[in-house]
Amino acid sequence: MRFSIVTPVYDPPAEVLEAMLASVQAQTFGDWEHLLVDDASPAPHVQDILQKAAKKDPRVKVHRRAANGGIVAASNDALAMAAGEFVALLDHDDELHPDALQLMHEKLAANPEADYAYSDEDKIDERGVHSAAFFKPGWSPDRFRTQMYTCHLSVLRRSLVDDVGGFHDGFEGSQDWDLVLRVTEQARAVVHVPEVLYHWRTLPTSTASANAQEAKPYAFEAGTRALQAHCDRIGFEANVVADPTLGGVYHLQPALKDHPKVSIVIPTAGTPREIRGETKTLITHCLRSVVNTSTYDNYEFVVVADDTVSVETVVEMQEIAGNRLRIVPFKRPFNYSQKINAGAIASRGEYLLMLNDDMEVISPDWIERLLMYARQPGIGAVGGKLFFGDGRIQHAGVVFLPSGPGHVYRGFARDYTGYYANALVAANYTAVTGACTMSRKAVYEQVGGLSPRFPMNFNDMDYCLKLRSKGYRVVLDPDCQLFHFESSSRSPTVVDWEHHLLDDRWLHTFERDPYYNPNFGPDSVDFIPPVYLADGSIT
Repeated sequence: MRFSIVTPVYDPPAEVLEAMLASVQAQTFGDWEHLLVDDASPAPHVQDILQKAAKKDPRVKVHRRAANGGIVAASNDALAMAAGEFVALLDHDDELHPDALQLMHEKLAANPEADYAYSDEDKIDERGVHSAAFFKPGWSPDRFRTQMYTCHLSVLRRSLVDDVGGFHDGFEGSQDWDLVLRVTEQARAVVHVPEVLYHWRTLPTSTASANAQEAKPYAFEAGTRALQAHCDRIGFEANVVADPTLGGVYHLQPALKDHPKVSIVIPTAGTPREIRGETKTLITHCLRSVVNTSTYDNYEFVVVADDTVSVETVVEMQEIAGNRLRIVPFKRPFNYSQKINAGAIASRGEYLLMLNDDMEVISPDWIERLLMYARQPGIGAVGGKLFFGDGRIQHAGVVFLPSGPGHVYRGFARDYTGYYANALVAANYTAVTGACTMSRKAVYEQVGGLSPRFPMNFNDMDYCLKLRSKGYRVVLDPDCQLFHFESSSRSPTVVDWEHHLLDDRWLHTFERDPYYNPNFGPDSVDFIPPVYLADGSIT
């Protein structure tokens, strides 16, 4: 048996229960069983419909609980009946696409170590009209810690579900998230099918509805508990806080157990610039911002200074930073990579924080936030969300298209929430900008730091791709925020040879950006979905 479809049932309307059962019967892949546990529904039509379905098809197996036990108890009863290699989770009022199991089977067959698979999804109303397609990224464990984005359709290896103890009490409403968190903590591989295979029905009492927080507030409270339990299990030093306005969005607040030294490496030419109507020296403005705003105290400044930095600027830097400051002279022609590497060599910290001199700190806990991620063994680099001086988004992650890398949501309003809140939740990206990036120093050295072959642009892109080639993840934390008065000391223009060099080094490594769904438009990095029609088709 390939798939055991698990469906706890409690008092759904007759027509939606029948539609759910019909969607399973319509599967083009036939090696399945459908396990339905009626959690003592009071409405008589529920058992009538289920028993008729079981009589028509021996693959449909029905159990009725003597007393209502809740969704966790009913789901565990269904798991106890399962004989399939994989468990597919289907709610009693939702529907599967006819090819759902076929496409899942093909993906799992192509990836035999996969222990968890998920698909894209949409919503369907009581009239059968489709809307709100959710085209998801490839496996992004750091997004999964701030949003249950994989959701439907979820398919899990049954033996691993058994190993982690099935569904756990105390997480009703977020029991699926809790289970998938525990499974993916141990999973050998996770795969994504970028097709809409699941139709989530928007009934008034569903978490898919617009008033979900009012209908099921306990589900979002359970999500907080599930995430906190996950962080505690894996040693992720964070406290989980639910977003006060957006249901299903969570934020991680740093809860560091110790405070290692961080070396903030800042190249500078001592350039002046007008900031909010005043002419300021960028490096001193940056240092003052870090010193006056940051709540973390165990850091040093390693300023890599050109000959153009004046004596007066050096004196002012010393006055601002005191004994935290060390200056590394740089007397060669401009090469950003060489400057950062020189600072890294001179640094004394366990962690390197690459920072442009044209920055201003917004979030007081920005260093703690970067450390919260950089301390995790599988993470190679973490960056923050950056804003232009006028408040518009400058950087919220980098997506790679055939035309080259691009900053998502560049120029969008500061309060823009993004596609399914992806401008608000921490997530994995192929790259983040080197204007503000933290790595463990040992990891930086492992990949050889920044490549001097990229003296001006794309050194950060190349660095992140080197990290990915070694199996590390790259993270963007949007709660770590800074202003970036971009390209104040150099030309922002990218020339053709830089694009060609980046392509020559990395174009062969992936067909498409794994975090950018192939259903999005090919000419934009801003998560623009295709036209989505009422029948669920796309154009």
